[in-house]
Amino acid sequence: MSVKVGIPRALLYYYYYPLWKDFFESLGCEVVLSDKSNKGILDSGIKNTVDEACLPVKLAFGHVKNLADKPVDYIFIPRLVSVAYKEYICPKFLGFPDMARQNIVGLPAVIDTTISFMRKRHNVDQAYKQLGKKFSGNPIKVRQAYHKGLRALAKYNQLLLKGHLPEEAMSIMYDRSAKASQVKPCGDLNIAIIGHPYNIYDPYISMNIIKRLQSMGVVVVTPDHLSEDEVRHQAGRLPKKLFWTLGQRMIGAGYHYAESEDIDGIIHIAAFGCGPDSMTGELIERNIRGSTKLPFLNLTLDEHTGEAGVITRLEAFLDMVRWKNSPKKQFIS
Repeated sequence: MSVKVGIPRALLYYYYYPLWKDFFESLGCEVVLSDKSNKGILDSGIKNTVDEACLPVKLAFGHVKNLADKPVDYIFIPRLVSVAYKEYICPKFLGFPDMARQNIVGLPAVIDTTISFMRKRHNVDQAYKQLGKKFSGNPIKVRQAYHKGLRALAKYNQLLLKGHLPEEAMSIMYDRSAKASQVKPCGDLNIAIIGHPYNIYDPYISMNIIKRLQSMGVVVVTPDHLSEDEVRHQAGRLPKKLFWTLGQRMIGAGYHYAESEDIDGIIHIAAFGCGPDSMTGELIERNIRGSTKLPFLNLTLDEHTGEAGVITRLEAFLDMVRWKNSPKKQFIS
């Protein structure tokens, strides 16, 4: 019987799942995902977490508890310190494995491999080699598993650059029975959604905002549809480099889309209680107000956010964008 490794469908799942899945499966493990987010998972997370946690961390606690109840042999909760040279990830990610151990009763063994590009990439390669030793004594097999994971991640990122959303890209890669649409959605508006992947792609906590917008005739683009070089080039316009990698992605994408002639509006999604979100949102909005007349909407989510209120704001925002674009309005002005 193969060893079952649980992976929470939370935090940087939307960035690195293909790497983790192919790595563990190449070593003979069975990868078990937590269920898709729902009210029960969020309520469980709120019950098991600390009071000052932000919404994404509360949800991540719920996903870890969901895996603990399945059961699995291990839960993979990497200690994410840095995913780029001399940059950091939110410190709550760094401490998340310890918080999970401390707060969730009956947790299976936690694999908390440290991922840190802070000083050099070699550290991450070594981290995966050490992780692989837990499941195989053959260093060649471990190395092959790691490189297979990297190839899967590269393929996944290419699909995102072609305009697919994460779940679509994963369906194309892993669900052979799924007829993933290769046709780009159509609509009369192009709206950029700027936010962290765990906020904008999780259908439950985002209240399915991407699908809602698409059903309203909107073509949605996100930071993950842009190349790393473009995002960093745009973020480099700041007078001082941000040391938050995810914050750089948000600002770089916001600046890029603000200058794009085919973008009709920008929606920034932040999580209540997230300090970096409050700063990046402000920087993006100031840039738009100062250099363009592009419509901008800021949405802050928490566990109490009412769905009706979000829908109303989206509808009002799109009405305003369509009115702004209408030839009749241009004639009146």
